[in-house]
Amino acid sequence: MNPHPAIELAGIDKSFGAVHANKNINLTVAKGSIHGIIGENGAGKSTLMSILYGFYQADRGEIRIDGTPVTIRDSQTAIASGIGMVHQHFMLVENFTVLENVMLGAEGGQLLAKGVTGARRELKRLETEYGLDVDPDAIIEELPVGKQQRVEILKALYRGAEILILDEPTGVLTPAEADHLFRILKVLRDQGKTILLITHKLREIMAITDEVSVMRRGEMVATRKTAQTTVEELAELMVGRRVLLRVEKDEAKPGRIMLSVKNLTVKDSRGVTMVDNVSFDVREGEILGLAGVAGNGQSELLEAIAGIRKPASGEIHIDGQPVAGLDPARLRQIGLAHIPEDRHHMGLVLKFEEYENAVLGYHREPRYGRGALLDLNAIRKEAEDKIAKYDIRPPNPRLKTANFSGGNQQKIVVAREIERDPKMLIIGQPTRGVDIGAIEFIHRRIVEMRDAQKAVLLVSVELDEIRSLSDRIIVMFAGKVVGEQTPDADEQTLGLMMAGIATRENAA
Repeated sequence: MNPHPAIELAGIDKSFGAVHANKNINLTVAKGSIHGIIGENGAGKSTLMSILYGFYQADRGEIRIDGTPVTIRDSQTAIASGIGMVHQHFMLVENFTVLENVMLGAEGGQLLAKGVTGARRELKRLETEYGLDVDPDAIIEELPVGKQQRVEILKALYRGAEILILDEPTGVLTPAEADHLFRILKVLRDQGKTILLITHKLREIMAITDEVSVMRRGEMVATRKTAQTTVEELAELMVGRRVLLRVEKDEAKPGRIMLSVKNLTVKDSRGVTMVDNVSFDVREGEILGLAGVAGNGQSELLEAIAGIRKPASGEIHIDGQPVAGLDPARLRQIGLAHIPEDRHHMGLVLKFEEYENAVLGYHREPRYGRGALLDLNAIRKEAEDKIAKYDIRPPNPRLKTANFSGGNQQKIVVAREIERDPKMLIIGQPTRGVDIGAIEFIHRRIVEMRDAQKAVLLVSVELDEIRSLSDRIIVMFAGKVVGEQTPDADEQTLGLMMAGIATRENAA
């Protein structure tokens, strides 16, 4: 029996120009364990895992696998060293079968038929041994995301991985799929595999890991036995201060209907129905949460309300005024603010400086100048005020927006939209890719909007976020609203509705 740890990182150091991403990192991961790696955006987690998987080379330090020093020059070297990686965004060919994806790059020589037979046999063995049940002849694009993820794990195991790195593995899964993944990971661990889990979900860390290491500003600040720590301690270690993990809010005081959606149908560019005859209302002074697994029509629904996508049929009213088909500029004048799901493609121009993005979409208002002549001093002054109020770091309105962390980029968008004092706020994935300190801040601002008697429509794939922020919850599956629940509905009930297995009437 090999007495050495599965992984030892000693003095790992990595810089990108002036940015010191990893500072003298030391990490030991026991063989046959599940080890969590947590930290805020920019803490250095991804850089460290990229070094371990061969995407980057460390400037200094040593990697030892099973006690043997190794030089991991690329991902092929990592695979040869027994390391596999399951990426947050799956690396699968969507129109290939499961078997073809598993074999891709490891076909087994020129006699493909012989390779296919052997691969099919090995795939069956892996599925049986680890509970990774997937039809080898299924087309990837026809599989739910939970099974696509199993294919990624099978790919790594097929290539002989003894160490698995999983990057934010539950970001696109229903609660039931996440639970099934955890059962698979425990089986893998019990069979002697070593798993490194990168996640920002502290509840998952507590549920599945044996040990957890915390990174902050490029340094490894702590390692704890999971059974001997708490969510509160881990959050404080990540941020460097005490963090409020629960959303504190008084009972809602709903007023009149601000947003009314009636029999709305929305199609994509191919003519496929993405939103199917959906109806709901949002009142002043309430947060309506829209839950669902990504890809079930939530994005298209938000785009239709925001004027980005034209509905095929149905009605949208804001404050009693019909608005279906109006463009985003006109909707902003009516009092609608939109924090989009994808801040990079729809919320920001990354090449612009911060102060330019701080007024993007509102830059034609008279207070910012006349016509093409902008009052840059007024715009920069307002940007500085928002930076101070929203704690945007670094506090430099002349910095290119691409150079801010994800959490601070999100704050730029949140500040721009909320500070317009809109009647109606629609928000898509408000804390996607955002670290725990910024999550706390953004949640507080959303609740403040509600308490100011604004109407808020919240879309999130994070069930914890939906349950803690919302006053009412509606669930979408396959483009339809399948039911409504209160925030105290249990996770299993909501998960069954999100998977299309239950409606409000039969979820119990």
